[in-house]
Amino acid sequence: MSVNPSRPNREELQAAAGKTVADILAPDLKILFCGINPGLYSAAIGHHFGRPGNRFWPVLFRAGLTARQLTPYEERELLDDGYGITNIVARATAGADELTSTELAEGGKRLVEKVEAYRPRFLAVLGIGAYRAAFGRPGAVLGRQPERIGRSVVWALPNPSGLNAHYDLQDLAGLFRELREAAEEKTNRP
Repeated sequence: MSVNPSRPNREELQAAAGKTVADILAPDLKILFCGINPGLYSAAIGHHFGRPGNRFWPVLFRAGLTARQLTPYEERELLDDGYGITNIVARATAGADELTSTELAEGGKRLVEKVEAYRPRFLAVLGIGAYRAAFGRPGAVLGRQPERIGRSVVWALPNPSGLNAHYDLQDLAGLFRELREAAEEKTNRP
């Protein structure tokens, strides 16, 4: 059952700047979803992809990754399906454009360490620009990446933020579905 407390007010949002949101992690996940960094709304409520306009939760459901549409308050249920959530940069900002290239590169190094420690089958970075900056891959395109981190397949997807007008909900769901199908194929191989 989801809990949906009141929305944070302006003061609570401003106070969330620089805060972090705890990772949703376990060893050997099917897919570790990696956001760029928490927004102020997410940091204020303490849950990933928390802003009401964020399309992460509807996209997971539409792509067949979850049996129903979860809310940010139910994020820990992802672990039951073999999924987790982390971020490239831990500190919350009003927008990802507030992050420096140094922060993204350092976050990429920390992410590699986390992936090597937790060994997800797939790492899905949500934001192609952030992926390029964090991993020094300026020519990277969406989808499966040529490199791996340990045994983990690296996959780049668009940022599901409602501010990303380049992709509508149906297009995002299709791209996430491709990841799901690749993960299922890898899981079902002998």
